[in-house]
Amino acid sequence: MQFTKHAEDKFAILQRHKFSITRDQVIETVNDPDDVDTSRLPLFIAQRKFDKTHVLRVVYKVEFGVKIIITFYPGRTKQYAHENES
Repeated sequence: MQFTKHAEDKFAILQRHKFSITRDQVIETVNDPDDVDTSRLPLFIAQRKFDKTHVLRVVYKVEFGVKIIITFYPGRTKQYAHENES
């Protein structure tokens, strides 16, 4: 798994906003998501519950079998809840 420069920079950006996300949490979201949005192929958006009120969303693509993390961001659970409903 690779991280783009933007994704690497995003850790510090979110930290300044008092939202601490680790590399392991991003990797876990991609490897074991609660949901994957494929509506923007070739980009994938993996989503996983982060805390009581947030999900972590990770935008990535696959090139030559390697997952490349483009960006990630927290979202409010209720904003993205419809994507997990069947």
